[in-house]
Amino acid sequence: MERHEALEIVKKQLTEHRYQHTLGVMETAISLAKRYGADEKKAELAAIFHDYAKFRPKEEMKRIILEQNMPNDLLAYNTELWHAPVGAYLVQTEAGIHDEEILNAIRYHTSGRSDMTLLEKIVYVADYIEPGRIFPGVEEVRELAQHDLDEALIQALKNTIQFLLKKNQPIYPATIDTYNALIMKKKGESVRD
Repeated sequence: MERHEALEIVKKQLTEHRYQHTLGVMETAISLAKRYGADEKKAELAAIFHDYAKFRPKEEMKRIILEQNMPNDLLAYNTELWHAPVGAYLVQTEAGIHDEEILNAIRYHTSGRSDMTLLEKIVYVADYIEPGRIFPGVEEVRELAQHDLDEALIQALKNTIQFLLKKNQPIYPATIDTYNALIMKKKGESVRD
């Protein structure tokens, strides 16, 4: 699918503000893909579609999570997590994208997962650091992303976890797993089951 066609499909699903965010994520993902040797076309498409389900009704997302046998524990956590796995499903069924790498980059862009692929890391970090994002800690992650994608991802996860802790919000287990896996990898260890 070409960029203009993908953007046309996505624009109908998003507010103008979220569409501008998506354009920023797309450009950032392409830049990171070039820097780290990932497939630029896959990074572009995953970034364009990453928020495809963001504004779907909560009841529709809940129904899809249950019908498609997605992890039920999603329902116990913040509804902000839902649009990623639901988006991957809808991008496949409505937009006709069947590339598992692209779908997984969409699926895990909010929670992360242990053993993230390069493309998944790129979309996660691009979503976090795109130029329209302005919040404490984002500049540090932007700088890290220029030379070490894993360090950028670790810092983004730390910031997110600390933010949730300060707000007394539960932290989705996959996010903790992502952080732990990256830290263990840095130390040369593997996460034990």
